[in-house]
Amino acid sequence: MERRGSPRRGFGGVTPHFNQKRLPMAARILDGRALAAELREVLKSEAAELRARGVVPRLLVAMVGEDESSLAYVRGMRSLGERIGVEVAVDVLPGDVDDAGVRAALARYDADDAVHGIILQQPLPPHLSIRAIAGAMPERKDVDGASPVNQGRLAFATGARFIPATPAAVMLLLERSSAWPLRGRAVTVVGRSNVVGLPVSLLLMAHDATVTVTHKATVDIEARVREAEVVVVAAGAPHLVDANWLRPGAVVIDVGTTVVDGKLLGDVDFESAARVAGEITPVPGGVGPVTNVALMRNVLAAARDASAAS
Repeated sequence: MERRGSPRRGFGGVTPHFNQKRLPMAARILDGRALAAELREVLKSEAAELRARGVVPRLLVAMVGEDESSLAYVRGMRSLGERIGVEVAVDVLPGDVDDAGVRAALARYDADDAVHGIILQQPLPPHLSIRAIAGAMPERKDVDGASPVNQGRLAFATGARFIPATPAAVMLLLERSSAWPLRGRAVTVVGRSNVVGLPVSLLLMAHDATVTVTHKATVDIEARVREAEVVVVAAGAPHLVDANWLRPGAVVIDVGTTVVDGKLLGDVDFESAARVAGEITPVPGGVGPVTNVALMRNVLAAARDASAAS
């Protein structure tokens, strides 16, 4: 999701203060585009197998009103779907629809056997309540892992049907890092949202990492980050974290995407952090491309499940 704001302002008004002498970049780049390309080939083969059996994988993106950033997201997903072999459809609900209307739409998608995966595009307009709506998301089609049932299973480590796409992307990138396996690693997550911070923390703990979750109320947040061997930043605060926050050699995963003056910025000041980190994801080109592929992987899994059940 793109947001607009001013760079280098963090939690509680903290402003990063990197003033060190300019040094050459030391960090190895964790290339999300290259990983996404690798994964796409696997998914393309899986989609072809389904289609050969007469199953056309189909994702439906529901959105309330026509928000330009949401429409851009749909265009990107359609392009990816065409490359893999997944159909992507969109249903634009009226901008004044109420909670009951959205729930009814979700029930309608659930009843459509041609739809294998559903996404309810967020953020929703302020008059809608995601808490009132989320429970209506069909579990078997909840390919972004947003329903209370999927999130609850993730929390209880009882096997969530679908791993949320962005946290899944974080884990896929970490699998390619020097920090893998994570058992015993000190990991700090910056941000505690239900979309990224919380589910990624649960996934990290499932791999026996020692996880610290920080947020805007954390006292001396820089110190908590500096202790970590692995840092996952998902705060929605552009350039919050820089070299001063990092332990030398840390693996840094930047989930942030904020548009500032027409430029896409991450939550990490890449230029400074890359001189201290051991490995780092860029923005753009890091978590984002892998997130979209992780979502499509869930769509194909849902299509396989539906085929097996029919």
